[in-house]
Amino acid sequence: MTRLRADVLPLPALTPGGRVARRSSTPVARTVAFTAATTGLAAVVVALSGAAGAAPPVSAASSTSTTRPVVAATATATATATAASSSSAGVQTALGALASVTVKGRAPKTGYTRDQFGAAWADVDKNGCDTRDDVLKRDLTAVTFVPGTRSCVVATGTLADLYSGRTIAFRRGPSTSAAVQIDHVVPLSDAWQKGAQSWTAARRTAFANDPLNLLAADGPLNGAKGDSDAATWLPPNTAFRCAYVARQVAVKLKYGVWMTAAERDASRAVLTTCPKEPLPTSAAAPRPSSPTATPKPTTTATTATVKPAAKPTSTPTSKPTSKPTSKVSYKNCTAVRAAGKAPIHRGDPGWDPKFDRDGDGTGCDR
Repeated sequence: MTRLRADVLPLPALTPGGRVARRSSTPVARTVAFTAATTGLAAVVVALSGAAGAAPPVSAASSTSTTRPVVAATATATATATAASSSSAGVQTALGALASVTVKGRAPKTGYTRDQFGAAWADVDKNGCDTRDDVLKRDLTAVTFVPGTRSCVVATGTLADLYSGRTIAFRRGPSTSAAVQIDHVVPLSDAWQKGAQSWTAARRTAFANDPLNLLAADGPLNGAKGDSDAATWLPPNTAFRCAYVARQVAVKLKYGVWMTAAERDASRAVLTTCPKEPLPTSAAAPRPSSPTATPKPTTTATTATVKPAAKPTSTPTSKPTSKPTSKVSYKNCTAVRAAGKAPIHRGDPGWDPKFDRDGDGTGCDR
């Protein structure tokens, strides 16, 4: 039988048999005695409150019994929130999937060249069109093709650029193609430093041409991004950041590319603002998570947005279009590759038009 403390509740005296002494023969007292003999102090409190029609009293002595349900409820709420971040209506979320990405330090960039990932824009799906044109066809609207190319080589189109939020008119040509470039969402150099060094050549080629990892994007912004990860670069268009980071998570999980701790933390900070953002599973082009999102500029994003502002449909005039005047120069594409700068883009240090054989603004890419 549970003993009751007199300093908690003014309970009636009980006989050894659990019965109420004669001086407390009211129905309430009998209820107290029975409850005390069977379920302990917590039930006594409930019984008294029920009889009196009021909430049970709270005291220092009863704090333990009243705290446990709160702790249990909190644990349940936490588990529910975690489950919500891992799955929404049966769809895996990017925030939940982020926990499965390996976190390690960055390996040296030693030995990296674009050639390590195969020929640029190889026709890996054997549809007769190179990967660059496949992505342009997917991401642009009002597309036209160069005659005689079997609807492969994109001549013109309109890009609703996800990185900047602007609309860019694409026109193929030596001085205009670079306005729209194909971005590796997870850069090749970043992948090289986070696991790809140990891959087979075939796996690296597949990675470089996987539509899941490719987006048509504003050329100058793509150049500003370079080989940055989420810790050092995010799209200036904040409405697209959730979808952008979610795609990076999907690509890294698919190929086993790891993240640094700083990158993981930056990715989590973005995805926490959109815990239901789904993990991409298809090669379809993503869309902004919230077209009305309030801009949250970062240092890198602020710098990047200045570049395309003057001329949204062509390469900024401040960049050289002929032989560069910078001190960096390369004799040929072999030298560019040896320096780890291939493919080289118009406006990059050391750029020379002779590197661009097809007039798309990207040189030494084949």
